Amino acid sequence: MVGKEDAKYMIPRTIEELDRIRDECKSMVNKRATSSAAIAIVPVPGADLVADVAIMLELLPAINRKFGLSQEQIEKLDSAIKAKILVIITSIGSQLIGKVITKELVVLLLKKVGVRVAIKQVAKFIPFVGQAVSAGISFAAMKYLGNSHIEECYSVCKRVID
Repeated sequence: MVGKEDAKYMIPRTIEELDRIRDECKSMVNKRATSSAAIAIVPVPGADLVADVAIMLELLPAINRKFGLSQEQIEKLDSAIKAKILVIITSIGSQLIGKVITKELVVLLLKKVGVRVAIKQVAKFIPFVGQAVSAGISFAAMKYLGNSHIEECYSVCKRVID
C-alpha cells in the first residue's frame, strides 16, 4: 500500500494519469506565458528578461515535480526504476529532467530562443505595435520552452510505463 507521502515520489502509473498531468502542466505553462507577455508590455529594458528567468526558475521544477521527475523524487525511487529513468533521460538528451534548475541553466535555455528575445527587446521601443510584438514573442517563447519540457517529461514517463 502506498501512503500519501510515498505517492508524491512516484511517477505516473497509467497513460490516463500521465495525460492528466500533461494537461495540468500545459495549463501552468499558459498561465506563466501570459504573465511573461504582460510583463513584456512594460517598456523598461531588461525587466522582462529578469521576469522570464524568475518564471522559468519556478515553472520548470514545478513541471518536473508534477511528473515525479525532480531530482529529489528520482533519488527516492527504487534503484532499478531510478536507473531506467536516468538512462531514458540521457537517451533523450534532457538538460532539465532530474536536475536542479539554476539561473545559469535558464539563461542557457533563453539563449535557445535568443533571436526572439533580441527582437522582443528592440520591438519594445516602437510605440504600441512594438509592445504588442514584444508581448507576443514573450508568450510564444515561454510557451515553447515550457511545452518542450512537458513533452520531454511525458516521453520519459511513457517509456517507463511501457
